[in-house]
Parts: sequence; structure tokens; C-alpha cells
Amino acid sequence: MNNQNFAIIGVGGYIAPRHLKAIKDTNNNLIAALDKFDSVGIIDSYFPDAHFFVEFERFDRHIEKLKRRKNVALDYVSICTPNYLHDSHIRMALRRGASAICEKPLVLNPWNIDNLIEIEQESAGKVNTILQLRLHPSIIALKEKVEKGPKDKIYDFDLTYLTSRGNWYHNSWKGDVSKSGGIATNIGVHFYDMLSWVFGEVKENKVHLLTNDSASGYLEFEKARVRWFLSIDYDNIPDEIKKQGKRTYRSITIDNEEIEFSTGFTELHTRSYEGILNGKGYGLIDAKPSIEIVHDIRNAEITPLKGDYHPFLKNKNI
Repeated sequence: MNNQNFAIIGVGGYIAPRHLKAIKDTNNNLIAALDKFDSVGIIDSYFPDAHFFVEFERFDRHIEKLKRRKNVALDYVSICTPNYLHDSHIRMALRRGASAICEKPLVLNPWNIDNLIEIEQESAGKVNTILQLRLHPSIIALKEKVEKGPKDKIYDFDLTYLTSRGNWYHNSWKGDVSKSGGIATNIGVHFYDMLSWVFGEVKENKVHLLTNDSASGYLEFEKARVRWFLSIDYDNIPDEIKKQGKRTYRSITIDNEEIEFSTGFTELHTRSYEGILNGKGYGLIDAKPSIEIVHDIRNAEITPLKGDYHPFLKNKNI
């Protein structure tokens, strides 16, 4: 395959360096980058010759000029912008005749996916999303275990993900539910994708807790009962973890057995890009189950603590 031409939107963001590395690792070119913030010296480590813009209009004009004056076509647009802008930036890529590679969550609402399916069908490009947990060795092994296990077995699965954030979080776009989709969408969507990929269709979705900084609930899939707890509140970190000076805690258990999940993340974006460039990326239909889950969580009525619920809810007296 010839070298592909990339543009990246949101190059100043937290996740953008993984995309820059993936573009570089797959021997492709970055021809333009956009971010309204200009602290983007990271570009020098990967593509010092890329043109950088702080205004969308100049970015768009540059891409048009390359096409018309130099016959340089845009093949892919990597999207690392705030969640609520993904839909618009995917549409921009398709209008340009390019394919999109969009960070999670692909969009905020299931109907956004339905609309994008129509636009994709009318376009030369394709919509790809980063669902990197599907490429993690531990998750692949788990999926194989479930597929080879008894057909009628229902697994008991506990997901606990605590990733402390400071006060800045609530004053950024991440703290605005209309822009981020809230806590379950922003830090949980890739876990829900992993769960639906491994355990099948959602049968039940209960929410026991939903605040600005914590969320918890119960999900039932075809092959699993899942108790989940997500939080960015440092107070929820177990004391033994705090004593180690750590601010994050992640635990995933299946039938009370811990899944080793502490390493293996560093190359997943590059592997995602390799799959996309070989025509084996994850698209709109793949992303839809997790988008439906987070939309339903965001709009759910809170269920009283009866039946199955995450043990942290009892321990923390929430």
C-alpha cells in the first residue's frame, strides 16, 4: 500500500500523541493538523513538516488547495476532539472524500450513528473507531474462554475503574454532560464495548448511582451479569491503594478471578491503525451497542439498591 495522507483534528489533546505515533509507525504522512490551542510542539517528534492551524477554515482551505494545486488527496482524518464534536468532524472527513478514524466514544447518541450510516453510504470514505480493548491480549483470551465454555453458562463479572481527576476536570468540557456525555460515557464507553463484544446482547441495564464524578449499575448480557463502578473521585480509591501513593485503581474479575489487565496498552492504537489500513477496522455498526448502553445510562432513572449491585456502593455508604 502506498503511503496514505492524514490530517488530525484535536492534535493538542491528551490522546493525540497515540494517533501521531500510530500514523508514524504505519509509515504514513501527516499533511495538516488542527487545534484551537497552540501548545502542540509534540508534532515535532513525529511530523515536523506538517502544517498546523488554529482555525478550522484555514485548515479546510489548506486541504482543498493541496488537492487542487498539488493533486495531494486526503485519505484519512484522525479525530481526537471533544466527544460532542466527533459527529461533525466525521461528516467533514466524509465530505472531503476521506475516511475517518475517531476516538471513543464515536458519537454521543445512537441516532447519530444511524445518520452517519446514511452519509457513509453516499461517500467514498469509511468511518472507523478506536475500540482498542478488543485488541488487548487479556480480552481476546477472555472472549475465547467464553466462546469455548458451556453454551448456557452465565458469568459473574465485576468491573471497578477508579481514575482520579483534579478540580480542572469539572471546569473542562469533560465535566459538561452535554459535551462529554458524562462520567459513564467519558471513561466507561470502551469497557461497555468490551463487555458487549465478549458477552453478547444487553438484556438489562440498571443504574444505581449517577453523579458528576461517579456512576454505578448492573448490566445483564446474554452471557454475563455485570456489576460496574466508575469514578474520578479520589475519595473512592481503596485505602491500601492510597497508601501506595497511587491515584488509580482498576479491577476486573470474572467468577471472582482477577483478569490481568495492568499492561499491554502501549501499542493498541498502532495495532488499531494497522487493522484500519488493512480494511479490518471497527466501524459504525461495531460501535453502536456501547453507544446505546451509555445513552441509556445517561437517561436512566436511578434504581434502589436491591438485588445485585456493586459492593463499593455498600462499602462507601453512597
